Order: sequence, then structure tokens, then C-alpha cells
Amino acid sequence: MASTAPSPAASPLFLREEEIRRGIELLQFGHAALAQVMDPVLDQHRLGRAHQRSLYFIARQPDLTVSTLIRLLGITKQSLGRVLDELVERGLVETSPGLRDRRQRLLRLTAAGETVETALFDAMRERMASAYSTAGQGSVTGFWRVLENLLDGEDQRMVASLQIRAKR
Repeated sequence: MASTAPSPAASPLFLREEEIRRGIELLQFGHAALAQVMDPVLDQHRLGRAHQRSLYFIARQPDLTVSTLIRLLGITKQSLGRVLDELVERGLVETSPGLRDRRQRLLRLTAAGETVETALFDAMRERMASAYSTAGQGSVTGFWRVLENLLDGEDQRMVASLQIRAKR
């Protein structure tokens, strides 16, 4: 991914409407760029973006509960139910009862699910690694801080818990 011209530095007046609009635009186009590299993999497996998001978080936290996944995705139980039913039916996700509460459903990727999720992650990783490398470490840290501060306190704690679990 070659950059045409370096992005201008943020204005000292970075809280003006124009600077805020530029940030919103860049978030929109950045999201679209990641979707663009994922779409061929999703199309190959006849999956949608809701499937990708579910696979991603289940891969990050094997034995994730359905209620936790609902919170992570910010969707309704009914919406997730349709996605999960299809992922289970296609052999990409398996469910098991909870250890303490047998009514809980724990989610885990199957080997086939891991293969699909890895292909999706690889497509995004290449794009993100290139962008990170071009921007530099300080910019990456600043980018993370901006994104974290878009979240409310509860969502910030949820994101932080993903990092803690990933280190285990």
C-alpha cells in the first residue's frame, strides 16, 4: 500500500469542525479499506461481515459466552442468533454448555472456523501492518488513544479485558 503524499499534520486548532470532519472521514474510509480486503474472503465462504465479527471475537476468546459476544458486538440476541445458527450449521463454530451454569452456551471455533478466521485476519493484518509501519510507533499509539477515547467507560473496560485475555 503506497502512500501518495504524507498526511498533513493536525492543526493546532484540531478541535475545529474541519479537523473533526477529517477524522470522521478517515475512519469511514479506513473501515471501507479493511472491508475491501475482507470481502473476497467472505465471498469465497459465502459469509457476511456479521459472521466475520463473530468469528474474530470467538477466535480471540475461546469459550466465549453468547451473552459476552452480544455485548462485544452491540447487537440483539435475535440478530446474533441468526449469525451463530449459520456458523454452527456450517461447522465453523461449536457450542458447549457452561461449566458452572449449564444454561450458558460457550462458543469456540472449529478447525474449519479457525481456517476462515485466519484467512480474514491475514487479509486485514497485511493492510494494518503496512499502515502501522508507514505511520510509525508514535502514530500507532496516538491512533489507539483516539479510538479508545471514542468509547464510553464500560466499552473501554471491555476492550481492555480483551488485551488481558489475549496475554494469557
